[in-house]
Amino acid sequence: MEILRDKHFEGERPLFEQHHLRLEQVTIGDGESAIKECSDIETEDCRFWGKYPFWHVHGFKIKRCHFEVGARSALWYSDHLVMSDTRIDAPKMFREMSDIRLENVVINDADETFWRCQNIEAHNLELHDGTYPFMFCKNVKIDNLRSDSKYVFQYCKNIELHNAHIVTKDSFWECENVTIYDSVLDGEYLAWHSKNVRLVNCHLAGEQLLCYADHLVLENCTFDAQCDRVFEYSDVCAHIRGHIENIKNPTSGHIVADSIGSVTIDKNIKQPANCEISVIQYT
Repeated sequence: MEILRDKHFEGERPLFEQHHLRLEQVTIGDGESAIKECSDIETEDCRFWGKYPFWHVHGFKIKRCHFEVGARSALWYSDHLVMSDTRIDAPKMFREMSDIRLENVVINDADETFWRCQNIEAHNLELHDGTYPFMFCKNVKIDNLRSDSKYVFQYCKNIELHNAHIVTKDSFWECENVTIYDSVLDGEYLAWHSKNVRLVNCHLAGEQLLCYADHLVLENCTFDAQCDRVFEYSDVCAHIRGHIENIKNPTSGHIVADSIGSVTIDKNIKQPANCEISVIQYT
């Protein structure tokens, strides 16, 4: 493998069609598409501020690197990426990609990040600001996600999260096959129009949560005191630990809670309208 160390590149396509190449302490400055149509690329302790540095790259490693604000849309149409200990300040990262492995990555402008990607595994991932990260993604598994971006996980399939802390609204909208363990989900309209969502040992906050959901399961979950109009028009099987303030018009299934403030069943309930709701206090 050829090694380039302490170099600076700029302009258009300076490393086009390079293969089996390692970059150490290299900077990619003004210009576009620095590392395009490449394969077997390693970068370590590098800085990027030019546009679109990694497009159509197949098999690459990025370690201890920094993508500055100008390095927007940096990783598109590529596959088999391993990224670690990296900071990203640019938007629109990770588009139309597959087979992504991330560890200790911070994204400070997650606007339109992870669009139409599949086969993602991550550990210690932070997302800040921006809108619609993980739109249309498939096969995602993340341990320790911290996110305050807006509208995270929409139109996704096959998602598994552990130890997440997500503050947003409209999260997991119209998703399918989602399992979330030991997490905090804070925001309105959680998992509307979704199918096969399972929440285990999670704490939920926000208004009008978990509505229009099909095959919704909650195991040992808790709700913030301000939650209301929960489960409207949903097929749900839920065990709620502690108090839930208001349940409204669930369609079917069963709900058990330690304490329920109120249940709203009115003329607008949808059939089969046979959800069983009960209070059972466990010692």
